[in-house]
Amino acid sequence: MRKLLTVFVMLCLWTISLQAQDRPHVFEGAEIIPITGEVISNGVLVVQNGKIEAVGEAGSVSIPRNAVRVDASGKVIMPGLVDTHSHIGEGDGGDRSATLHPDVRIMDTIDPRSKTFYKALAGGLTTVNIMPGSGHLMSGQTIYVKTMPANTIEDMLVVVDEETGIYGGLKMANGTNPLRSGGTPGTRAKSAAMVRSLFLKAQDYQNKIEEADGDPEKMPSRDLEMETLVEVLEGKRIVHNHTHRHDDILTAIRLSEEFGYRLVLQHVSEAWKVADEIANSSSVIGSSIIGLDSPGGKMETIEIFDINGRELERAGADVAFHTDDPIVDSRFLFRMAAMAVKEGMSREKALESLTLAGARMLDLEDRVGSLESGKDADFIILSGDPFSVYTHVEQTWVEGEKAWDREDPEQGKYATGGYDIFRAATLHSHH
Repeated sequence: MRKLLTVFVMLCLWTISLQAQDRPHVFEGAEIIPITGEVISNGVLVVQNGKIEAVGEAGSVSIPRNAVRVDASGKVIMPGLVDTHSHIGEGDGGDRSATLHPDVRIMDTIDPRSKTFYKALAGGLTTVNIMPGSGHLMSGQTIYVKTMPANTIEDMLVVVDEETGIYGGLKMANGTNPLRSGGTPGTRAKSAAMVRSLFLKAQDYQNKIEEADGDPEKMPSRDLEMETLVEVLEGKRIVHNHTHRHDDILTAIRLSEEFGYRLVLQHVSEAWKVADEIANSSSVIGSSIIGLDSPGGKMETIEIFDINGRELERAGADVAFHTDDPIVDSRFLFRMAAMAVKEGMSREKALESLTLAGARMLDLEDRVGSLESGKDADFIILSGDPFSVYTHVEQTWVEGEKAWDREDPEQGKYATGGYDIFRAATLHSHH
């Protein structure tokens, strides 16, 4: 009887726990910035089962009877930030054995328990494109993840295409970085020629698959490099292309238009010189830019200015911001958009560039980037205006779960602590 009673009590507690998780949470009284609509001065946000149930002005949104009600008066609530280019998670990519590594997957090297994910959460980042480096013409496949630390990387992935299981893009680079790769390629012209040759090979592989028409005996032998590039050619995998100088930007666009693949321009230091060309390209989805205060050392970035956001907006091009962490700390993503506003970018576009524009560049705009009914309940609670230097991220919520809280002493140190918290040499000692 004692054992039966214990089991009964355990079942009751488990049921209560599940009911608590299923209960809707209602955040009331905050200024809500939904991104897709007007700012709501006295807003209500309802979330349940990881999704947004409703968002609107107080009095226009019905409050579920069993809801957990949170007073957010005096706070600002907006979507979780989307970082379109980051290197958190301690991963790596291609090596010097080749210049083109489309088969390499950064997914196979990410540490899902890395403390760098807490750094991202402290900065309000909820969705991140983790990429291999830019030391090669193709450094490998990227992954789109939610920043909630997990036991396995699979638990963090955001699948773009359920049918194919694609969960990222392809990292490419041109300009100075790949020229340093073991002496090959040695010039910009050779760089473009090598990329072009590999895509021609991929087109041939694609044709053989189509001609086989499902007949296994006629199918070409599996080739991991070619399979990845066929996904690119079919538009299922976006190319994220590191590029700085205006002539390198145009070369990246030229190659994407020649082979018809979708392109996100990353960094684009001299975007202000070719903003119209970027906006008018048939293959460019958008430009993901970085701020002037990022450390560097390449002569090709000497003409980067914070007017990039303004000029791309003026031209009608989609624009997002990224950290390239650790180049810019994940906690400083807001600052780059604020500096762009200072240089003439509109406040509305700058807020969109931190959220929905980045989501579009990852094919995730149906799930994240704005506060709308049916989308993932990824949002942040701020102490004040997003672009004020006095504002703190107070809480970060991922899919309806509080993932980070500044008031928690253990979690709060990732907002206030120094860089030693995140040094790779110290990370594993905390696991």
